[in-house]
Order: sequence, then structure tokens, then C-alpha cells
Amino acid sequence: MRSKALWTVLVVALVLVVVVVVLGPFYIINEGEQAVVTRFGRIVDIKQDSGLKLKMPVVDQVIKYPKMLLSWDGDAQRIPTKENQFIWVDATARWRIENPQLFYETVNTIEGGLARLNDVLDSTIRTVISENYLNEAVRSTNKINSLSIEEELQEVENKEDAETLRSLTNIQVQQESIKIGREGISNIILDAAQKLTPAYGIELEDIIIRQIRYSDDLTQSVYTRMIKERSQIAEAYRSYGRGQLYSWQGKTENEKKSILSDAYRKAEIIKGQADAEATEIYAEAYSKNEDFFRLWTRLESYKKVIPSVNKIFSTDMDYFVGLYGI
Repeated sequence: MRSKALWTVLVVALVLVVVVVVLGPFYIINEGEQAVVTRFGRIVDIKQDSGLKLKMPVVDQVIKYPKMLLSWDGDAQRIPTKENQFIWVDATARWRIENPQLFYETVNTIEGGLARLNDVLDSTIRTVISENYLNEAVRSTNKINSLSIEEELQEVENKEDAETLRSLTNIQVQQESIKIGREGISNIILDAAQKLTPAYGIELEDIIIRQIRYSDDLTQSVYTRMIKERSQIAEAYRSYGRGQLYSWQGKTENEKKSILSDAYRKAEIIKGQADAEATEIYAEAYSKNEDFFRLWTRLESYKKVIPSVNKIFSTDMDYFVGLYGI
């Protein structure tokens, strides 16, 4: 009878052990995890070290959270700067659950934490960006003001022309110096947000402005300014080209005049020499037969004069002696 009662106790004990094991009194926290243990909705324990843990079956619930850094990627926002220039700001951040108890009590889940971060970070980014000028948001240093950019020149004839063209195409745009810069603005956003996130058990590690894009209206104004600068350079090249054209036209005209003058001089010399030779030939011919020479010259003169004479009123003229046989 006693043995039967003992066996009954053992069976009951074994069943209870099996039930307890089946119900799961043990749970494991892996590396990089932390847990909040609740009993009927009330937090009874916080576990932040890894290993095998014990809980009360059925009544205890274990909510695990990651201990490692998590990322937050916000949506790009269209934000006005201090001078009312609209830009698109895309930021990212890293955060961790520093206080799992407070995190559970306020946001409960990772999705809830991200939603709360959206509210905090989006509003903080908008506030800080709108309090600073555009150049503070897009630049981190003042190196741009120390850069010297020279336009690559096309082929020119000489060094003087090269310097002239370089002076015409050298457009220096002095940018305003920045005091805070893009990295400084990120730090300001981080400082402001870090004052708000501990209320949710969240610790912000850093915030980085990943990308800044100009809005369409601002992009158009930037393009317009760039087009204006390139148009000035193009006009400088055209001005230089016109100067070269006028210079070559002047050189060509001078060379033309010089060539014509030299040709005229040579032609006059040749004509003078020809006239001298003709005179010499005429003189030699005249000396051989003076009567024939006089007759020949009269006839040649008649060929030129008579066709233009309409009337002759005298027949006693020495000029027409060759015609009358006198």
C-alpha cells in the first residue's frame, strides 16, 4: 500500500516537472540582446546580460530588445533656410535602447521607437535648418574661397594674347564664409535631439545629414547663374575672336596695299623703260626716212581725230596736208 502511494507521488511529481518544463520556465538571452520581464503587464525584472534565465511559467512574459546600435533613416524633408530658400534634407541617425524599462513603458516596440524618433528628429532637423543660412547647410569648410580656378585656354598665338584671354575669362565668385557648417549643424541637431530622446529610454549616438538637394526653384536659379557665368566666358572668347578677326583683316589690308604699291612701282618702271625704248625706236626710224615718218604719224592721228569731227570749214590747214597732197 505504501509502495503504491509512493509511486503515485512520484508520478504526480514527474507530471508536474514535465508540465513545468513544457510551460517553459527557462529562456535564453543572446549576445547583443536585453529583455524586460513582465507579470500581468507589470515589469518585474530587467535582464541585460546574456545567458540562460529563469522566469515564472505562464504568468511571466519576456520582451527582448537589441542592445546594439540601430539605424534611423528619415524621409527627405523640404525645408526653408533662414533666407527662405527651400532645400530637401535627407538625414540618418544611429541610436540604441539605453533604458529598456523606460523604452517598454513609453514606446513598447522597435516600431514605436522609430515612430517617436521620426517625430523628434524630423522636427529638430526642420527647426535647426530653418534657423541657418543655405551656405551653412551645404558647406563644411571655407576652402572654396581659397581655390583658384583657371579656365583652360584654347590655342592662342602668343603669351600676351593668352594673358589677355585669361583675364577676360577669369570669373571669381567670392562665397560667403561659413561659421557653423554642415557638420556643425549636424552636431546642433544631435545636441537638441539628445535632450528629448532619454524620456523614451533611447540614446542617440549620432545624426548625419546624408544628402541635401536644391528644390526645383532653387535649382533653376543656380542653373541660371551658371549659364550666366558660362555666357560671360563665351562672350570673352567671342570678343577675343573679333579682335583677332579685325587684326588679321588689318594685316591683310596692309599687305594688299603693300603688294599693290610694289606692283604699281614695278609697272611704272617697266612702262618707263618701254616708253624709252619706243622713243628710241621711233627716233631711229625717223632718222632713216623723215617724210615717211611724218606721213605715218599724220595718218595715225587722222584715225583718232577725224571720226570725232563733224564739220570742217577751212581747207587751208596744215593739219590736213596729208589728205590734200600739199
